[in-house]
Amino acid sequence: MFPQNERQPIRFLRLPEVQRITGLSRSLIYLLVKEGVFPSPIKLEGREVGWIDSEITRWIADRIAASCPVPGK
Repeated sequence: MFPQNERQPIRFLRLPEVQRITGLSRSLIYLLVKEGVFPSPIKLEGREVGWIDSEITRWIADRIAASCPVPGK
């Protein structure tokens, strides 16, 4: 475990894991990337790409927050 004041190491997620975590299809992920509403992949090596774990987690948290009604509105 990491102490609370230390940053977590950056972890890359490959497409199958991004699909599993988000429940989105490959084509929808790339469409949302193209539209600028989903994190862009990072070029790793050759044709291989990966997504930054924290960016995917933040995207999911934003979707959850957007779906929750704001009290008093």
